[in-house]
Amino acid sequence: MSRLLSVLIVLALIVVVGGAAFLATWDMPAPSKTVERVIPDDRFPR
Repeated sequence: MSRLLSVLIVLALIVVVGGAAFLATWDMPAPSKTVERVIPDDRFPR
């Protein structure tokens, strides 16, 4: 049972490290859509 548990822990560790490496090296493109919002003047105190 302990051998199965250690294999599962090692596999989980490999998945976590692989996911972190993927996210660290992924070149995610920046959004290119322009967002414009009209904010009413009464939302800002004077």
